[in-house]
Amino acid sequence: MQELQSDWCSPTRLQTSPIAQFDFPGDRFIPSRSLMDLDQARSLLTNRTTPTRSSNFNDVYRRSLEDKLTLDSDGNPFRMLVFRGSPKSNRKPIRSVDLMRQDEAKELDSSVKNVQPRRLPKGEARVLDAVNIKNDFYSSVMDWGKNSILAVALGSDLFLWNSTNREVHKLLHVDDPSDFPTSVAWSENAKTLAVGYRRSKLQLWDAETSKLVRRFENHKDRIATVAWNGHVLTSGSRDTSIINHDVRAGSNVASRLQAHKEEVCGLKWSEGGNVLASGGNDNLLYIWDSSKMNSSRFLFRFREHSAAVKALAWCPYQSEVCGLEWNRHHKEILSAHGYSRSELIKNQLCIWRYPSMANVGNLNRHTSRILHVSQSPDGLTVVSAGGDETLRFWEIFGPPSIDKISPLDGLLSLKTSPLR
Repeated sequence: MQELQSDWCSPTRLQTSPIAQFDFPGDRFIPSRSLMDLDQARSLLTNRTTPTRSSNFNDVYRRSLEDKLTLDSDGNPFRMLVFRGSPKSNRKPIRSVDLMRQDEAKELDSSVKNVQPRRLPKGEARVLDAVNIKNDFYSSVMDWGKNSILAVALGSDLFLWNSTNREVHKLLHVDDPSDFPTSVAWSENAKTLAVGYRRSKLQLWDAETSKLVRRFENHKDRIATVAWNGHVLTSGSRDTSIINHDVRAGSNVASRLQAHKEEVCGLKWSEGGNVLASGGNDNLLYIWDSSKMNSSRFLFRFREHSAAVKALAWCPYQSEVCGLEWNRHHKEILSAHGYSRSELIKNQLCIWRYPSMANVGNLNRHTSRILHVSQSPDGLTVVSAGGDETLRFWEIFGPPSIDKISPLDGLLSLKTSPLR
């Protein structure tokens, strides 16, 4: 009878009863309507008759009568509000919000402490000879496409290096000794390679057939930088102009921007393709809205630089900075440097945490200034081209690993592989 009564008693009793078969989490109790005799409850609530106590009944009879009147039809103790919890289980009861937040904070702190710190490699993963690469700060002659093919111009030749099978293919050679590629860029689908030249022409090459498919001659001087935005190819030149080419149209010039006063040496479209950043040898940085491409409608103009603005990278994260690449696996950014008054970053690759910009480490294997950097499609490897005529591959953007030996560790010695 004790166990039966505990099932229909008050919340306090149900909480404290050692034989209760139900859990009552928290301090809120909701009546169980299916266990209540609502007709009897209504009668007791609406009956205004004042109970009279007759001296003819002794206390024993009165208690027995009260027990009879307070039992329901099944013989269980009648209660106007019957509380019942959920069947007991092994799970912990619900705790207060504050306690839950404290536990979450402890778990987060513990997980942060258990994260293994990243270790930078002591050297490059591979070294390729880059003989005849132009030691020119203003050119941009290397780009790594989504097809895992690295395009790099070495003097009058342009080579394609397949990072998957390590094969090298010469795409083109320029016979004119006064002309050579000064900028390259893969299209977003990696089917077309854009090549800008010192003598102002701009070419589109089919990567699969290695054939020239189109040629533009809208600039008057060398093309130092090119950047794709869908079917629009943007080129910047020493003639100080920026031209947006619609490669689908017969009349290719979609718009022309004339804001820089000196050579345009840096172009970068935002990931969404709605904003363009341009940098020039006039030390200015312009931000353009793709829907308002005219020379008088730039969004912003920044004048704080004291040297040419070439290295541009958009973040959905100065010495002579020659290149920037965002780490896709960690909140970091890689900067490539050339000449500097400080020997700490001269000719080095530097990795910085974002947004604190604390230095993670430096790599100083190049013996001359770094000219270009590009990132592999999977975001794990970065290649740098230096004035020392080498291409160096760095596995520095990958996720943290513990005692993991790279399959390319055997190449960390002085071994070199000719690109040509």
